This record gives sequence, C-alpha cells and structure tokens, in this order.
Amino acid sequence: MKKILIIEDNLDVRENLEEVLELYGYEAVAAENGKVGVQKALENPPDLILCDVMMPELDGFGVLNILSRKPATADIPFIFLTAKSEKEDFRRGMNLGADDYVTKPFYKDELLQVLETRLKKSDRLKKQFDKSQNGLSAFINEARGYEELKKLSVDQRGQTYKKKELLFSESDLPRYLFFVNSGKVKLFKTNDYGKEYIIKVFNQGDFFGYTSLVKNQSYSYSASAMEDSELTLVPKEDFIKLLYSNRDVASRFIKILVDNISEKEEQLLQLAYDSIRKRVADALLMLHEKEQASELSILRDDLARIVGTAKESVIRMLTEFKQDRYIDIKGGNIHILNKKGLESMPG
Repeated sequence: MKKILIIEDNLDVRENLEEVLELYGYEAVAAENGKVGVQKALENPPDLILCDVMMPELDGFGVLNILSRKPATADIPFIFLTAKSEKEDFRRGMNLGADDYVTKPFYKDELLQVLETRLKKSDRLKKQFDKSQNGLSAFINEARGYEELKKLSVDQRGQTYKKKELLFSESDLPRYLFFVNSGKVKLFKTNDYGKEYIIKVFNQGDFFGYTSLVKNQSYSYSASAMEDSELTLVPKEDFIKLLYSNRDVASRFIKILVDNISEKEEQLLQLAYDSIRKRVADALLMLHEKEQASELSILRDDLARIVGTAKESVIRMLTEFKQDRYIDIKGGNIHILNKKGLESMPG
C-alpha cells in the first residue's frame, strides 16, 4: 500500500483528501502545517507528498526546499495543492523542483490520475541497477523515457587505458563523467619536487569526476590508470541533463553516483537542487570573476549550458534580475549592478 503524506492547514480539505485516498487504497498520513509535514516526512518517508502552497509556520515552497535537499526525501514525488492559479506560483514551484500541481477545488479523478502517474514514474527509477556497464546503460535507457531526457546519447563512449596512461591532468576542463568497468584508476597531485600524492583509488563499479562537472570548474587533480582499465565516458551534456532535467531522475542518479554515502549525497543534492535563479546568479558571478569585468558578453545559449537549463529559463531569469536591479542589459551585454545581491541569492 502506497503511503501519501498530506500537508494541508485547512481541516476540511485535509480530511476530505484523507477520505478519498483511503477509499482508493492509499495509506494517508496528515500534517496540519509545513513544519509538522517536514518532521513526518523525515521520520517516516512517504511514497508521495501532497502539499498546500500557502500555510502558516512554513509554506509549501519552504517544505519542498528542505525536503529536496535531504537524501531520505529528495526523490519523493512532490505535488503542490493550491487555490491560486497565478503564473508566479507555478513558476516558483517548478523552479524548486515540484513534480506537478493540482488546483483547488479539484476533481477526484484528476487528483487520482496525477497520483498514479507520478507514483509509476517514481517506481520505475527506484528499481536497482547493477554497478556495471549494462546497469549504467539500463539506467540511462530508463531515464530516456522521460520527455525532457529523450535526447540523451544512445551509446556511451567506451575507452581502454593502458597502465600508467593519463586520463586527464590538473587544470584540464572536465568533459566526461567516468565509470570504471574494469581495472583501477587513481586520482593524484604532484608537488613542486615531483613527488606524487594519491588522493583516491577507484575500482570496478565506481564513478568519478562528477564534482568538477557539477561545479563547472577545472580539475584540481590528475587521473591515470594503475593497471590496464576499461572505462565508460558519459558526455558532460548527458550528465547535466541527468542531473538537472528531471527531479526523479536526478535524485536516483545521485544515489547511484555516490553509492548512498549520505554526506557526499547531501552535498551533491545541495548543488543539483539550487534554484535556477541561484544557478544563473552564480554563473554570472563566475564569469564576472573570470573576465574581471562588470560587462559580460555571452550568448544566451552558452549561458544556458553553463547553468544546465533551457535558454528560455535563462532569459526569464535575466529579465527578473533586470527588474530587480541586479543587472542591466544593453545591446545584449549584461552589466552587473549589484554584485552583493547576486552573491546573497537564496538557493
């Protein structure tokens, strides 16, 4: 029996939802406000969360922001309940990673269809995948079933490295996520005297290189094969799509990458679930620091690739930043007006 957590401050709506869900074979758990809802979700994670937007104590956006950054709850389908239909609410919710909206008052059939669809998609991605090349391919094929991920590469690139062969050097820009099919790979740094320090060793079934990809920064170490090794190379573009295009896929992907190591998993979730607004702000600050100029000339397509989102989303964020006086836009160039405001942008 699937368990659904209802976070709703209106008693009548909450009881009505409980009654409908239990009638159709779901286990319903209720919370009267956002703080109680977060506590119940973390203590005993449900299969799906229905959450009101406007609530005392902690609103629905706050609930989603907290739960999407916790490994135990990040991959739980999250559906907003709202009596409002303003575009701003929908936009903010989707930017934070909501899976769907149900507008109150709602039809019973409409609600049940949304629940069934989201639970089925979530179940598909929760199945276990072997830590092998076949398992990786199976996961990517499953992810490709989502509309926003249909353009993932059909075949991931295989590469064989001889013992002591270099994969990449310190300061190189990352182009791939690496997966060890067989053999052994080391990450290392070399000091001014040529002495080598091994940072970490990766064996069959391990991923590496994802932190530099997420942060979009050069490698701070080098990598080489310790023995003849076979690796699968996932292109950066596919990695970004898997991480940012769909909340369910992203959360499951992170769990596969870090093998459920809670601290590292939470770190990646923090990066992956930063709002588009914050990611655009961080990208502008990175370009500002790199170019040492308050005027930035960059194609919107290129900025979208840095952020890991659609060009339309970047254009929308830039328009908002201009309205909020963080930036100005003249002749296509972006002028930073309020650097501190961009730096303090909430996640």
